[in-house]
Amino acid sequence: MQTYYNEYFNLLIFFLISVIFGLILLSVSFFLSKKRTLDSEKLSAYECGFDPFGDTRSEFNVHFFLIGILFIIFDLEVVILFPWAVSLGHLPSFGLWSAIDFLIELTIGFIYVWLSGALEL
Repeated sequence: MQTYYNEYFNLLIFFLISVIFGLILLSVSFFLSKKRTLDSEKLSAYECGFDPFGDTRSEFNVHFFLIGILFIIFDLEVVILFPWAVSLGHLPSFGLWSAIDFLIELTIGFIYVWLSGALEL
């Protein structure tokens, strides 16, 4: 039972040291940084080098968000397939067929997105 508490004590010490070290780094950077007064140039709105025009609460085109979501979906495909490709020699046949099923479903989804016109401008 004594070793049970020793493991948590070591964790507590590690947590306290990391919190103290983090606070020391934050305070040192706060006190050593240069304090600058903000002028009108720093407080002005900046948008691509020219003064903003129009209402800032205008609606975005949904196409922008759709392309972003599709990019995340197809980018995660690579993240999921990379460990599978590395360990392919050690997997049973079920691992191969599950990855092929994953690729088929992803291809069907890509064809659907392409045919529905979601990738068109």
